[in-house]
Amino acid sequence: MNLLLLFFPILMLTLSLSSSNLHASNANANAQAQSPGIQEARVVHHQNLNKRILVALIVSCVLLGGIFLFLSCVWFGRHKILRGPSRKSEGTMEAAKGETLNPVSAKLNYSKMTDKKSSVAIFDFQLLEAATNSFCKSNIMGESGSGIVYRARFEEHFKAAVKIADSDADREFENEVSWLSKMRHQNIIKLLGYCIHGESRFLVYELMENGSLETQLHGPNRGSSLTWFLRLRIAVDVARALEYLHEHSNPPVVHRDVKSSNVLLDSNFNAKLSDFGLAIGSGMQHKNMKMSGTLGYVAPEYISHGKLTDKSDVYAFGVVLLELLTGRKPMENMSSNEYQSLISWAMPQLTDRSKLPSILDPAIRNTMDLKHLYQVAAVAVLCVQSEPSYRPLITDVLHSLIPLVPVELGGSLRVTEPVHSEDLH
Repeated sequence: MNLLLLFFPILMLTLSLSSSNLHASNANANAQAQSPGIQEARVVHHQNLNKRILVALIVSCVLLGGIFLFLSCVWFGRHKILRGPSRKSEGTMEAAKGETLNPVSAKLNYSKMTDKKSSVAIFDFQLLEAATNSFCKSNIMGESGSGIVYRARFEEHFKAAVKIADSDADREFENEVSWLSKMRHQNIIKLLGYCIHGESRFLVYELMENGSLETQLHGPNRGSSLTWFLRLRIAVDVARALEYLHEHSNPPVVHRDVKSSNVLLDSNFNAKLSDFGLAIGSGMQHKNMKMSGTLGYVAPEYISHGKLTDKSDVYAFGVVLLELLTGRKPMENMSSNEYQSLISWAMPQLTDRSKLPSILDPAIRNTMDLKHLYQVAAVAVLCVQSEPSYRPLITDVLHSLIPLVPVELGGSLRVTEPVHSEDLH
């Protein structure tokens, strides 16, 4: 509109000039009729006026055409922005293989993936190589069944964790990117991006400074950093993540690989669930889906009949809860060829209140209210029932545990004594 207002005076000036010239031309004609002696001079003057009119009209047309072209570009540009990116620009996993973007800090860029609602950054391999010091062994944070994880330090003090995915796990890699690029929850690990370099696959996550729950419980520290209240808070965090997957995700999701090594802890020991390579939509039929999971966490109905539901995740959560209580691994090596499951070892004591304190992790023994201990033990027993229908929903588990966690740690328990500083990491 402003451009039209600018053009209007030019147009009026041109019309005015044309009108004046026309008036002058008519006046000249009258003068010629009255004074034939000056006809030749009038003709020359008339020709000059015609040239001026022609020039004015040409200039006006050029200006009008330029303004029209500019307004057309502006209109089409705004229309394209309002419509959003085209389907072609969204691309697929295969189409994105050759693209590289600079995702560091505020320069983080995103590229559309297989789902319209999902976006994930594509990292340049040289950037990952530099950030991990050529994947130096000293930067290894841990190793799991799905790959080796390295600590990465980018420019501007930006830190992350980089996992080199197993070369024979392309389906799990794509599954991980597909699920995590769509999920936004405080207790689910954040995927920052990925990289495909030749035959290698890399996943880039937010950095969880305190590593996995498995390392904290069964590593050199043997759980010494995890107080009773911190363990309960971790259990609540994992339950919240599972509640989101089971109750609020669309479609509902079965994680299929809940275990202590997939529970990651940040610098304040807040827990986040990770590794979605095996996750599937609840109720989806997968004829070619291979039997997967980790020994000691897999629900019995899945082993015997291949039946997989959200109650399978509840069973695995119960095993993690027992790890938090006892400090023991889900499977203990009794001899060269014999293993004992945590459930079979703990179940007799879990149901006997007089024996229950004796099976606790020494790092937390005699540090809790026994009533709270009995409640947590009861929840664990229900979660690991062999019959799926006897297990509670994860929402019920969450509502049972929240009242046992102090308000300062995100629960609803109001303790009479102040919570110790080590509980408030």
